[in-house]
Amino acid sequence: MAPVPDFEQMWRDLAPVGRSAGSGGYFRQPFTSAEREATAWFLEQCAARGLDVQRDRFGNLVAWWRPDGVAPAAAGRGVLVGSHLDSVLDGGAYDGPLGVVSSLAALDVLRDRGFAPTRPIGVGVFAEEEGSRFGLACLGSRLATGATTWDRARVLTDRDGVSLEDAVAGVQTGEADLLAEVGCFVELHVEQGRDLVDRDAAVGVASAIWPHGRYRFDFTGEANHAGTTRMEDRRDPMLTYAMTVLAANKQARLSGQRATFGRVDVRPNGTNAVPSAVTAWLDARAETAEHLDAMLADVERLAQERAGRDGTGLVVTAESVSGPVHFDAGLAARIAGPGSWPVIPTMAGHDAGVLSAAGVPTAMLFVRNPTGVSHSPDEHAETADCLAGVEALADTLERLA
Repeated sequence: MAPVPDFEQMWRDLAPVGRSAGSGGYFRQPFTSAEREATAWFLEQCAARGLDVQRDRFGNLVAWWRPDGVAPAAAGRGVLVGSHLDSVLDGGAYDGPLGVVSSLAALDVLRDRGFAPTRPIGVGVFAEEEGSRFGLACLGSRLATGATTWDRARVLTDRDGVSLEDAVAGVQTGEADLLAEVGCFVELHVEQGRDLVDRDAAVGVASAIWPHGRYRFDFTGEANHAGTTRMEDRRDPMLTYAMTVLAANKQARLSGQRATFGRVDVRPNGTNAVPSAVTAWLDARAETAEHLDAMLADVERLAQERAGRDGTGLVVTAESVSGPVHFDAGLAARIAGPGSWPVIPTMAGHDAGVLSAAGVPTAMLFVRNPTGVSHSPDEHAETADCLAGVEALADTLERLA
């Protein structure tokens, strides 16, 4: 077998794919050319390592390492690692791809050590983790686990009206049940915060994921002329929306939770017109499901009260809600070892959370992010910390496989 690229070479090869020349951010939306190019890169890496690639009908991939004498695993015997290759709009380089590149590099480390696993090890790539195209986060893993049905998912559309069913029809898929062999799952991810910086640790282990959700706020009003319509005669949904953003910010600050309006669609979207409708999406996260429900109820109540004063309408729809995830404590302790890596919570959602909720024993490793910035072109991790993450993942696989 020809020599395979090491972590740093793989990272250099993947880095240009889907990167904007203007902002330096990434646009790897699922089933688009950039994401397909990244997937082709992954398949080339799998072929170079002699891995057995399986596909399901949703666009997810698992590449299995089965050394001589290690047959396909009985149900629940294989160890799965991996992450995703898609990005948010204008996202960072590390969110997702770091876990995929590190997983391939960890296999190389194990081979260099002469490690002979008694269980197959798979490297997975889940589709549409970010929800940046079809609006439902962790869509690939939700479909793989049955948390979301194909009948519900296939009719989801992107901003151009393309359905998920049509998008998936344009890529190569298969019929494999990718989780049939999986006995546990470990996802390595760049930390999306500064906990490890504060602890002066290069690597950490996840304890839990906060419950979180995405909610669509549809504000309706009356289109009118921006110059001739008196302020007191307006039914302006933009005003209701603006006050709702402030209310959400205040409620999150008061309760120590998270609330973000990061996407908005205005109609007719004219400079000299009062809008007729505003649709906005709230991302809300909290330390418990009760805190999340309470915060959302407060935001909606304040928004409805404001709509009553503005003469506008409001309908709130939950598009995606994920409950709290508590990772397998025994698995986390086994991975962290006696006092080696800190165990920390995360406020970000991951495929690992979906698999854990589906009953798969699951753990996460985090690699230090020096600024804590994520979902941005400024997202970063030092090479030395990334390599420490690769070693930590290899050590983890050696303990599990």
